[in-house]
Amino acid sequence: MSETTGPGVGSGTADIGVTGLAVMGRNLARNFARHGYTVAVHNRSVAKTRSLVEEAGHEGTFVASESMADFVASLARPRKVVVMVKAGGPTDAVIEELVPLLEQGDIVIDAGNAHFPDTIRREKALRAHGLHFVGTGVSGGEEGALNGPSIMPGGTRESYTWLGPILEDIAAKVDGVPCCTYVGPDGAGHFVKMVHNGIEYADMQLIAEAYDLLRQGLGASAQEIGEIFARWNTGDLESFLIEITADVLGHVDAKTGQAFVDVVLDQAEQKGTGRWTVQNGLDLGVPITGIAEATFARALSGGVPQREAARSALPADAEPWSVPDREAFVEDVRLALYASKVVAYSQGFDQIAAASAENGWDIDRGAMARIWRGGCIIRARFLNRITEAYERDPQLPLLLADPYFTDAVAGGLAAWRRVVAAAATHGVPTPAFSSSLAYYDGVRAQRLPAALIQAQRDFFGAHTYRRVDRDGTFHTEWSGDRTESEA
Repeated sequence: MSETTGPGVGSGTADIGVTGLAVMGRNLARNFARHGYTVAVHNRSVAKTRSLVEEAGHEGTFVASESMADFVASLARPRKVVVMVKAGGPTDAVIEELVPLLEQGDIVIDAGNAHFPDTIRREKALRAHGLHFVGTGVSGGEEGALNGPSIMPGGTRESYTWLGPILEDIAAKVDGVPCCTYVGPDGAGHFVKMVHNGIEYADMQLIAEAYDLLRQGLGASAQEIGEIFARWNTGDLESFLIEITADVLGHVDAKTGQAFVDVVLDQAEQKGTGRWTVQNGLDLGVPITGIAEATFARALSGGVPQREAARSALPADAEPWSVPDREAFVEDVRLALYASKVVAYSQGFDQIAAASAENGWDIDRGAMARIWRGGCIIRARFLNRITEAYERDPQLPLLLADPYFTDAVAGGLAAWRRVVAAAATHGVPTPAFSSSLAYYDGVRAQRLPAALIQAQRDFFGAHTYRRVDRDGTFHTEWSGDRTESEA
């Protein structure tokens, strides 16, 4: 049943409210209602509120309000308000309108893709008013919002005692376990969602590179490659992204009769979360090279003037590709994809650990892997393995060093090298595959050429250096007699 309120009608009855009824907000509200919660709904455009009630009213109880004041009045205390509007200024505007209407102990949940520094700022500001601000990552797109997303709430633990049971109820479930858990204080929830999206960028780029290698190496059609991805989705690579890749590659454009992927312009867009992830990786000094290359690959794809100039001017000097053993090549690409994927996740979890330490968030990385197993875009079979790795060692310094992943990557290492070498020889760009392999070799190296870089820094800038044979920091008088002194 659904109910529409005017001023004062139905006051204090709704379990939770959603303001902002675009697709994600609308579907979240329906998800709450389907789980038996009375849901207050509000939108700046009243038509969207009415549309939701008219079309989905049979799914549960909605309390619709035309004004923000009536919307807030319709909520039971402590009021729980989900804000689902565009990140940035629009979110601040809604919060500014909400705060005077709320009372101490009420909870504001920002479930949009906010930048985590904004969440930290907002949490501090609302705390000064005695209000809880819960920056909440929600992943899964339209379908997830409706049928069960992965949910990453931050904020105070006290707010989670009120909000957690509701969010866990509507979240996706894997083996009966909700894909939702308390992440950490202030901006922790939105930070983890940001890194999730960064890993998503890397995962998608790696899949695209695998597709390109199969197309160029085998001369295979999109349909044939889709069938390969469908087979891969029955093994270790099983994931939402592999599944939809097979589906997309098998789709035929109705207007032209061509493979759909061949009529899509090869310019990948982005909304900013990948850039945020890379910028934060630089701030933290964490080498998230796979995510960075995936983000830059999107930027390169959109660099139309540069690409047009390059096509007519830059020679390839590449060998023609002739694959002698089709199945062996397909298997090499599969193994390289899996190994590169492990690197991307390993780097992402390193970034979470670094930010958690810097901000005092105490984020449980195993719990993050667990709640990503369902509902979200990067859900995948091997997240079970990541969860197990952090259960074995919650302080694991490097995911790649876990015995399972060490063995898994080692088993595909020769194939990974063959794929990257072949791509370079034949002029096929594989920035994510190549950078992931370079990271793997860099992190396992006994000694890196960084020693030379530090010596150069001391030469031109007196930046000092440390030695391998004794403690302390030193400087050499390069422009003088080249004596060494302790700095």
